[in-house]
Amino acid sequence: MDLRVSERLRRAGVQPSAQRTAVASYVLHTESHPSADQVFARVRASFPMISRATVYNTLNLLVRKGLLRQLVLAEGKVVFDPNVAAHHHFIDEATGAIEDVPWEAVEVRRVEDLKGLDVREYQVVMRGRRSGRSRKG
Repeated sequence: MDLRVSERLRRAGVQPSAQRTAVASYVLHTESHPSADQVFARVRASFPMISRATVYNTLNLLVRKGLLRQLVLAEGKVVFDPNVAAHHHFIDEATGAIEDVPWEAVEVRRVEDLKGLDVREYQVVMRGRRSGRSRKG
C-alpha cells in the first residue's frame, strides 16, 4: 500500500482501503486526464479483484473531497484531473490527448462585468492540433 497516498487520503477525510489506495495511487499521480473506464482498466491490471463500481465510487469520493476534478470537456466524455489548481486545457484533435495549460497563459477579460452572473470559476478549453514546436516552447 502506498503510504504517502494513504496519508493524503486520511488528511482529506477518506478511509484508505486497499481498493481506494490503488485507485488514488494511479489517478492522483497521472499526467493524463483518464476516463473512469481508463482508470478501471489501469488499476485492474495490478489489482484484478477491483470492481468497476468501486472505481467509480472512489473517483466520485475523491472529487467530493477536492483531491480530483471531474471535467466534461466534450459531450459524453468525462475525465478526471488530479491538478486541482486553476488551469486551462488544450485538446489535440489529432490524438485526443488533453494537456494542462497554465492559468496565466490565457487571458479572459471582464468576467466580472457579466450582468446577472456570479461567476465562481471558469476555464478555457482549446481544441486544435499540436504544432511542430515543443510543449514548453
